[in-house]
Amino acid sequence: MNTLPQTLPPFALEPRFVARVWGTHDLRDWYPDLAIGEAIGEAWLSGDECPAHSGPLAGQPLRHIFAEHAPLMMGDVSGSADSPLLIKILFAQEKLSVQVHPDDAMAQRKGFPRGKTECWYALKAAPDAQVACGLKPGASLAAIEASLHDHTLENWLDVLPVSTGDMIFVDAGTVHAIWPGSVLLETQQNCDLTYRLYDYGRPRPLHIQESLEALRLHTQAGKIPPVIEHDRTLLLDSKYFRIEQHTLHGSLTHTQLGSAGDSPALSYLFVGAHPVSVQTADQQTIPWPANSLLAVPARCQDFQLTSVEPAKLIRIVARQPAAH
Repeated sequence: MNTLPQTLPPFALEPRFVARVWGTHDLRDWYPDLAIGEAIGEAWLSGDECPAHSGPLAGQPLRHIFAEHAPLMMGDVSGSADSPLLIKILFAQEKLSVQVHPDDAMAQRKGFPRGKTECWYALKAAPDAQVACGLKPGASLAAIEASLHDHTLENWLDVLPVSTGDMIFVDAGTVHAIWPGSVLLETQQNCDLTYRLYDYGRPRPLHIQESLEALRLHTQAGKIPPVIEHDRTLLLDSKYFRIEQHTLHGSLTHTQLGSAGDSPALSYLFVGAHPVSVQTADQQTIPWPANSLLAVPARCQDFQLTSVEPAKLIRIVARQPAAH
């Protein structure tokens, strides 16, 4: 009789590259072995179809891993049977559309399991990098609707400068746009539901009525200052995800990465191009390619990270909001 596993090992995920009209043909600094045809706008690091890179789950897409091992991945048998988070790297060479995402309630009315609150961590930013995040004081639905007809919507956008290391929160209902000049690590609820308000004349569908229904004039969006804790830096603590930065120099264990008193939770680790060794308790080495994620199931086997050079490690912890 087969015995169900009680834990899962950590495993790296292979990115899935997505072509976008606003993307880039040059990803040599990030993925030097990638052959590029169309312009790449996004590297999906935890997409449902991203396969495990190695180990006993090698080749299995994340969707299948969750379907087969939801209690081990999420730490709760009542948890969702799909990944609650989608993590991407965004490479914008042109302005993205001005857009808005629905909250949970609106998305569920439309037949989707969840809405889309997200955040952006700036992995790299040029001196003039900017994003649009929210609306200026005095905005109204009538003013926004009128600006769509006379192409002045940008005048209502709250524009923020972006520097390397900035964390920007974009809760559902926030009108926003990513502009060229930065490479962003985006963490979002696993929902690819986007309503475009304005797209600079590109021949793509707009979703004016849905956008006006979804948008909120006032949101919590904006830059989030880091909070220094005793062994890590808290970058963002939200209803759907907690994001931390750790300094990896020498070694860190699975236990050290967690916080005292935390319940077991799914997390993802991102460390960029720094070489990091991942070893399990039985001394197996887990390959972890550059600029990919290491998935750490809630019920995870012990492991240790080792790095000769100091490296900044981003830890993204999933949260499952209580159902209403």
